[in-house]
Amino acid sequence: MRCTGDIEVRDLEEVAINIDPIQAGGRLTADAMKAIIAYGDGYSVCDNCRKPFRLDHIKKPPLDAFHHDLARFVGMDEARVMPGARRGFQAVADTYVEKGSPVLLTALSHYTEFLAIEAAGGVPREIPKDAKNIITADAAASRIEDVTREFGRPPALLFIDHFDYQFGNEHQVREIARAARAYDVKVMYNGAYTVGIMPVDGKELGVDFVVGSGHKSMASPAPSGLLATTKEHAQELFRTTQAKGDITGRAFGVKEVELLGCTLMGATIMGMMASFPHVRERVNRWEEELANGKIVIDALRSIEGTAILSEYPRKHTLTRVDTRKSFDRVAESHKKRGYFFTSALSEKGIGGVIPGATRVWKFNTYGLTKQQAEYLASAFTGIARENGIPVS
Repeated sequence: MRCTGDIEVRDLEEVAINIDPIQAGGRLTADAMKAIIAYGDGYSVCDNCRKPFRLDHIKKPPLDAFHHDLARFVGMDEARVMPGARRGFQAVADTYVEKGSPVLLTALSHYTEFLAIEAAGGVPREIPKDAKNIITADAAASRIEDVTREFGRPPALLFIDHFDYQFGNEHQVREIARAARAYDVKVMYNGAYTVGIMPVDGKELGVDFVVGSGHKSMASPAPSGLLATTKEHAQELFRTTQAKGDITGRAFGVKEVELLGCTLMGATIMGMMASFPHVRERVNRWEEELANGKIVIDALRSIEGTAILSEYPRKHTLTRVDTRKSFDRVAESHKKRGYFFTSALSEKGIGGVIPGATRVWKFNTYGLTKQQAEYLASAFTGIARENGIPVS
């Protein structure tokens, strides 16, 4: 089927259990779908925009209240919506990083954090992971000292992912923030895989900035996200323009420089806002999500030759798995080669695994019901048995 012309209908969520690692937390709610239809026009939210002509001041629809709610949701004082987490990284880097400034991130940081630092003229330096693929406070403190000796000044910022995108491992955010504070280093918390799926309190964690991804973890259309901070940094991060035209004398009111004025309009912000009541409620069910994930993890661990590369017991629903000694052994002689596995999953109504993956791959069980998790677990073990792989 096609929507129109050459645009095919996307029905993955309707016809399969989707375990794609980056899509699980971004599935839209029914309310978001309705809001998108109603507000799909580009500048639809601007119908009632009045002075000071800024997105977070619009009262109908109640975008002003939504911004306040977002700040409280992540335990911070002020928040803005952004076109994805990466634009949040960029805004923080542009505000605090000068050309040649050292900035710390980690050996597991997302590439967009590196790009944000590079665009601001900063020099990235990595905190190494330990043998268990965890970023520790001791490693962070050691690298702060290394960088301070190398550059003659401490890092301008420290970027830390609460859960990284490679393994879904939890890192020592509180302890790292405490160590950074001892050196007067500001901390940027990457909550792309936490904000919207589990409770997050930036002040309790001791961080200066919280970034979240709407389309990854807040049941929102892409591109969307949030950037929040404390009162201490809000005036700097959300500074308003001072520019004036030299001929016309034009000034631009309270437009915020790092946001280039307004950020999300129409379908993106309305979808995000419509999903927010559901998102605010679902973070309280995180333990249920982990329990459902455990059903699948235990099934995979029962397949001989299969290894969980992420930390165990799991603290997140995103998991990296190694099947080189199980499913990849089958792929060596199977007529479909590596595609036998994703083909077998597809036949059982499961999607989201990279086609041809039988070596090292990732999946995410977030949003599955217990019944779906049990079905997924039986599908993995069933495919193993069908191909002669022992299951304990």
